[in-house]
Amino acid sequence: MYCSVQLEGEELWLLAQKAIYWPARRCLLVADAHFGKASAYRSLGQPVPQGTTTDNLARLDRVLEAFDCARVVFLGDFLHGPGSHASGTLGALRAWREQHRDLPLTLIRGNHDKRAGDPPGDLGIDVVPEPLLMGPFALQHEPDAHPSHHVLAGHVHPVYRLRGKGRQSLRLPCFQLGPRVSLLPAFGAFTGGYAVEPDANHRILVIGDQEVWPVR
Repeated sequence: MYCSVQLEGEELWLLAQKAIYWPARRCLLVADAHFGKASAYRSLGQPVPQGTTTDNLARLDRVLEAFDCARVVFLGDFLHGPGSHASGTLGALRAWREQHRDLPLTLIRGNHDKRAGDPPGDLGIDVVPEPLLMGPFALQHEPDAHPSHHVLAGHVHPVYRLRGKGRQSLRLPCFQLGPRVSLLPAFGAFTGGYAVEPDANHRILVIGDQEVWPVR
């Protein structure tokens, strides 16, 4: 369900649900939820599947049930775009928030948040610019190096292509851990991804079949 790693002297749990749990702070880090992305595409006349926001919130619920979370920090791109303010999307978010009224939520603005606008105030989300400094980490959306803190960021939606025999391959979401900047996979479904590769300075840990494991 998760893989424990040490980063800057802190233990972090890389979750198969495409998030990071920081046990010392009881903090859940979620990047690129892109709530309402399907709604935004449908508002443009694109035939895309429904139910992605509901599915993403259900997965978030399972994480909150499994881990002792005192705070959730979204590393940008909470809403996908202006079309994400559709009544169905906001209704699902409000219903979810009602179930977690006392859970502190923080959003670090990402590029999509700037286009979509901040979430409605009744969702009770503290919206801040990047970086948010916590312990040895700079929590950001953009994966730009910080002068004094190790960056945990989203934005890139890293994936790794796992190759089998012949032409068989799978694109799997992954975590990329680097010396100064580490990337989280996109939490949201229907988000696409950017292929990354391990090298001497970067570790790749892929997610598949509800497990997290390092690429050798």
